[in-house]
Amino acid sequence: MEGFKQALLEALENETAFTIPLFGGIPIASSLVVSWVIMAACMVFTLLATRDLKVRQPGKPQVVLESAVQFLNGFVKDSIGPHWRPFAPYLGTVAIYIALANIIGIFGLSSPTKDISVTTALALMSMALIYGAQFRYNGLGGGLKRFAQPMPLLTPINLMEVAIRPLALCMRLFGNVLGSYIIMEMIKYLVPAVVPAVFGIYFDLFDGIIQTIVFVFLTALFTGEGIKQEEA
Repeated sequence: MEGFKQALLEALENETAFTIPLFGGIPIASSLVVSWVIMAACMVFTLLATRDLKVRQPGKPQVVLESAVQFLNGFVKDSIGPHWRPFAPYLGTVAIYIALANIIGIFGLSSPTKDISVTTALALMSMALIYGAQFRYNGLGGGLKRFAQPMPLLTPINLMEVAIRPLALCMRLFGNVLGSYIIMEMIKYLVPAVVPAVFGIYFDLFDGIIQTIVFVFLTALFTGEGIKQEEA
């Protein structure tokens, strides 16, 4: 069991893929390299999927793509409200990245979302979106007033949410992905054949998709809460 513990600790380390020889050496983590691979794959797929779009008689791939975009737009509109349109591209992009980052373990690569620095960056980006929208659509005074709702007595708690929300988003995604990874390593150690493949599909695919939905849904929900005053 001690050997398994040591192997697990080594596997959980975020290895340095390479070092840029500038300013004394800038280490590039493997999670960042895998993120680059995911982004490159998304760009290539986007270029291929949108290069021959048709207004009339679209092909099946275009119909599927348009259905996915329509579903995303409907989800964002229901979650955020009348000002949904500028947020849909960002939320869709984040959803695709997190989903691919969570399920990429199926292809033998290490998931970037089990690196807490990656999930922290995603959470901070969401917070910039949430509070940026709050002040953008309510103004400086209206944005600040949001922290005193529904009553001024709750202002300290609402201010605490500025730190709590990104922490919750970060740790929920990181904790679930890391927990799934640890469970899979334990299963591989105890039952090295057949069983790990079945559980691997569940943890990498289904659980990864669920965590993507939760992250994007909470980001959209918090954004909608921040700008709903202007809609009233």
